[in-house]
Amino acid sequence: MPQPKVDLRIQRTRKFIMDAFMTLSERKDFKDITVKDIATGAMINRATFYYHFEDIYDLLEKMLSEVLLVNLDYINYEGEALDEDTLIRIFTAITDFQQSLANRCHRGYEETIARIIREQLEVIFFKMLAKQNGASDEAGLKLTAVMLSWSMYGASAEWRRSGRDMSPETYIKSSLPYLMHGLDFKSNSGASRP
Repeated sequence: MPQPKVDLRIQRTRKFIMDAFMTLSERKDFKDITVKDIATGAMINRATFYYHFEDIYDLLEKMLSEVLLVNLDYINYEGEALDEDTLIRIFTAITDFQQSLANRCHRGYEETIARIIREQLEVIFFKMLAKQNGASDEAGLKLTAVMLSWSMYGASAEWRRSGRDMSPETYIKSSLPYLMHGLDFKSNSGASRP
């Protein structure tokens, strides 16, 4: 089934809005940026802004989600197995995303960025886990995806804080054998449960 065609003018206007927001975010706190500022920077009127986004929070969410999905190259992970190589690629994509934003965004965005990263990772990890294990225990797989997303984000935050003297790949590799052993353990331990 062919994809519906997207109007290039709409795409271009949306990009102008996002670019204007990024330029403003380099020098202003999020709370100080107004729709009027963005509209002026994008050379549009306020009504056009509201045609594309509900408010500034919606713009921030959508922009960061789109940038992260491009970094993660989401489609490539749908058919992948959850193995060490895949985890290294995901970790590297997350750290690259955070590095690029650190150079362009004001520090006030950290909580929003963290939440968006975790939410996107949850989706990716759940799909990978369901493909590998079947979806018979959906609640267990969802919880595992949540735990993996938080731990992957936490490791990336720790790398930014203290481990920048080594590459993200080197940083994460030492923990992967332990993590993968836990993921391979599956439900054999469940046999001893009452």
